[in-house]
Amino acid sequence: MDGSVARSVQPGNTLYRLRDEGDLIELSRGVFRKADAPAPTRPDLLAVSVRAPLAVVCCVSAAEVHDLTDEIPGEIQIAVPRGQRPPRIDYPPTEAFRFSAPTFHLGLAAVEAAPGENVRIYDAERTVVDLMRLRGRLGEPLALSALRRYLQRRGARPGQVIAFARELGVLGRVRAAVDAVIAE
Repeated sequence: MDGSVARSVQPGNTLYRLRDEGDLIELSRGVFRKADAPAPTRPDLLAVSVRAPLAVVCCVSAAEVHDLTDEIPGEIQIAVPRGQRPPRIDYPPTEAFRFSAPTFHLGLAAVEAAPGENVRIYDAERTVVDLMRLRGRLGEPLALSALRRYLQRRGARPGQVIAFARELGVLGRVRAAVDAVIAE
């Protein structure tokens, strides 16, 4: 454990003794970090990614990372491929979504959660489309606000948003929303 996050590999008593002595910080059950390691900028995302390495940060959690919302999710939202069992993580609180396996890789990116330690996350374009796809569950105002913020930023790629919408089967809804926001 040279500064990075590690899963529990030593006997439990040793890890908890090191934690109690202040040498380790416990990020989540079985996930420890050296106390003198550089502070993680996103410790909750880091803990979840260690516990669920194949999962991808998505939806409101991804929107917050990409500065597409001011909302701070009460749970870390992650996606797993449909057919795969979602992880059960109590802390930090986590909500799992099951996304289609054939399109699971679309828009896959990474964000640095601690110096030199990356977490899998969907890029801003995929995040906007996912929020539009799940607007009945997550809220239409959130989805439209994220789309508006995305389209107003320098370097926005509305063509990529439309391409992801086509791949994910929500082209009509997303195209109408993009047209409406651009017309404002």
